[in-house]
Amino acid sequence: MTAETLLERIESPADLRALSPEQVADVVVLLRDEIVRRVSKTGGHLASSLGAVELITGIHYLFDTPTDRLVLDVGHQGYAHKMLTGRRRPFDEIGKEGGIGKFLRREESEHDHFGAGHAGTSVSAALGIARAKQHRGEAGAAIALIGDGGMTAGMAFEALNHAGELKQRNLLVVLNDNEMSIAPNVGAMSSFLSRKWSAPLTRRLKHYVRDVLDAFPGDMVRWAHKAEESFKAFISPSLLFEALGFRYLGPIQGNSIDEVLETLGNARRMIADGEGPVLVHAITAKGFGYAPAEADPFRYHGVTPFEVESGEMAKKSGGAPSYTKVFSDALIELAHQDERVVGITAAMPDGTGLDRFQAVHPDRYYDVGIAEQHAVTFAAGLATEGMKPVAAIYSTFLQRAFDQVVHDVCVQNLDVTFALDRAGLVGADGATHQGLYDIGYLRMLPNMVVMAPKDENELRHMLQTAIFHPGPAALRFPRGAGVGVPLEPELKSLPLGEAELLRDGDDLAILAFGHVVHPALEAAERLAGEGVSAAVLNARFAKPLDVERIASLALRCRRVLTVEEGSGLAGFGAAVMEALAERGVGATLRTLAIPDRVVEHGNPDEIRAALGLDAAGIAAAARQLARRS
Repeated sequence: MTAETLLERIESPADLRALSPEQVADVVVLLRDEIVRRVSKTGGHLASSLGAVELITGIHYLFDTPTDRLVLDVGHQGYAHKMLTGRRRPFDEIGKEGGIGKFLRREESEHDHFGAGHAGTSVSAALGIARAKQHRGEAGAAIALIGDGGMTAGMAFEALNHAGELKQRNLLVVLNDNEMSIAPNVGAMSSFLSRKWSAPLTRRLKHYVRDVLDAFPGDMVRWAHKAEESFKAFISPSLLFEALGFRYLGPIQGNSIDEVLETLGNARRMIADGEGPVLVHAITAKGFGYAPAEADPFRYHGVTPFEVESGEMAKKSGGAPSYTKVFSDALIELAHQDERVVGITAAMPDGTGLDRFQAVHPDRYYDVGIAEQHAVTFAAGLATEGMKPVAAIYSTFLQRAFDQVVHDVCVQNLDVTFALDRAGLVGADGATHQGLYDIGYLRMLPNMVVMAPKDENELRHMLQTAIFHPGPAALRFPRGAGVGVPLEPELKSLPLGEAELLRDGDDLAILAFGHVVHPALEAAERLAGEGVSAAVLNARFAKPLDVERIASLALRCRRVLTVEEGSGLAGFGAAVMEALAERGVGATLRTLAIPDRVVEHGNPDEIRAALGLDAAGIAAAARQLARRS
């Protein structure tokens, strides 16, 4: 079999395990080239996947997956995993509707044991799997591959602590340390000793020496053990993990397939001998093997299609600035005006635009790592001392800090601004990243203000409104480019809870919240050509509602259509229903929103059209409503 045909022959890890170690080394090279070639066409998570190729290949080669369960922390490490588990051929459809997902999905493969979209979950999930196997008396290990910042999540250490307490013998944790988690690399000597100390001969020798020392009086065994541990602690970062109850191996060079196979082989034998839990610490380079990604792993973390030879990504042609950029520029401007303004991100400086804020105001910028809970309570602490913290966190990730938003911010009525990027549909990243629930889970909280701009110009004014409102306020805005409206040079605060009537009408009222306002206006234009007079209200606020204006429109039009890009359960439409019911306003009302189901990956415009949230869908819903008697 030639090296070029190796990948063609691998449809499952069982095929990989039929190869020699020398052939596995060839597979690693071919896999990396394949990932670069495929992602250059589709876009996706490149640098993280490149850095984890050896580790994933080694795990599938040495362990009996899927009987041994592999759980990946954050699925963007997992492209090699997908290709080795029968998904190499359909890879060109990744992130597209009907295609494979960018992250791990249980329904997609028997090898995806736990869905991974948010970081820091793998050790907890793998521990649960390992424990379940123990309860059922089943063979096999559970392996957690954590990295790319996942170890900065407090949840990961909670799980490590619990695993050590349980002395979970069939658990292996592989730490992919690409300087996004625990950066220090303490050198070849420690790597060599850790690998050799874990080898079978050395382990047998240590047991023999212990038996001999048991024959001597005093604390000889304890003294020998302390001497070994003191030496290891001096030259390696094992102390923390050993204290948590793990057998620590490493650090090793995680992009050396020979070291990976040797160390994982030793770890497998230790697990089989009941010596777990074991942690393998592998130092890797994010983007390894592809020079542009190695040189700039942040830029190549998530990529659009690119030229393989040069690494140049396809450039977007002109158009409106992104909502993220407009937010960042406005935050910088407001920080110039008020020295109390600070920016906080949870390991997403580029995604939230705070990398640009950091360049201008480095002393008022904080990246707390993948620790949304800490980010929120840290912001609350700043607010108690009169600062104006802005926590820029994706809508999907703020879900992880719900208790802190409730207890530490809202109950105390503290002046924290939440800037929720990626609110609404996000497209190819799929179900774990859709920002569909923030309206409902935030508007029910006491003291919270919830707002969404109709366009990028209004976003600027809403940011000022939120920052200088003396209490908690959440500002949600979508992914991608703005509408293309001119940006007013002067920032201004909007009257709290005041909606904006953009178009008057008598037959029905369309109440739109957020960036669906412009499609609603387009729908009203279409309806006007059919003789239907539709009013369009830019609600601006889901809480507090402009109840007076909404009730007045409902009384006059008697037909109300609410539109939002968020879950219809407990969302903006539900708030309108509650307000009209409380006022005793009798009107026919329909809510157009995301239905009560998981929304998978795909083109966001196509998803909007399928859900009736584009201009054509809004017009169709309004048309049906207008026909009702």
